[in-house]
Amino acid sequence: MLAITPTVRNLLILNILFYFIDSSVFNLKSEFALMPVMSPDFHIFQFVSYMFLHGGIGHLFSNMFGLIMFGPLLERIWGPKRFLIFYFVTGIGAGLLFSGIGFYENWQVANAVELFTQNPTPDGLADFLSKHAEPLYEPNLDFLNSFEGNPTNSVYIQQSIKLVQGFYAWSISIPMVGASGAIFGILMAFGLLFPNTELFLLFVPFPIKAKYFVAFYGLFELYSGIQNAQSDNVAHFAHIGGMLFAYILLRYWGTQKSNFY
Repeated sequence: MLAITPTVRNLLILNILFYFIDSSVFNLKSEFALMPVMSPDFHIFQFVSYMFLHGGIGHLFSNMFGLIMFGPLLERIWGPKRFLIFYFVTGIGAGLLFSGIGFYENWQVANAVELFTQNPTPDGLADFLSKHAEPLYEPNLDFLNSFEGNPTNSVYIQQSIKLVQGFYAWSISIPMVGASGAIFGILMAFGLLFPNTELFLLFVPFPIKAKYFVAFYGLFELYSGIQNAQSDNVAHFAHIGGMLFAYILLRYWGTQKSNFY
């Protein structure tokens, strides 16, 4: 591992500092985490501020470990200014892709909620839960059966409306935090610039070339994002966004080779 370079060191210090302020002094996430675009608590500055907040010590450690493992070499090649530009472009890009997909999904839910409230029926509720809120289907199966047995019951109708509206309110209240998008961007850059470098990873008994590691990781994140793996509490599309914007930025810089290194 190369000695920690100045920009990497400063980013490391800032991330650790904000983590301890957030966890010990006052809650920074309530204002500075990246909220869904449709949330009343969304602010444009959150596309930057979310990168310096983390969900726990394990989350912080994994991101900072990736930063100090792969960041110093890139900073030595590009210089502090270009490395910092890369870090923020990939981090903000990760937030943009994640938010864009989230906006589309929440917009679909909002439309489905509006349609259901206009015609609240047992079949409509079952359809809403199966399409938009699958984790709530099994826990509300008894209520669905009761509602189906008495579809004109005003209490059941109001409860069903509250259920779908509550799910929508919950879906636009989930924040995203972490430097993972920028770290995945750094990982992507490392794989593109040093594709044949062999990496020795924990739990893998043989070295793997950087290009294969990055390709595997990217495909895994794409698969997980498409599967919408909500239970793992990981923003997979943010990781993909960081890698995507890293690729675009490197391609752009590659067309200006006189300024690349």
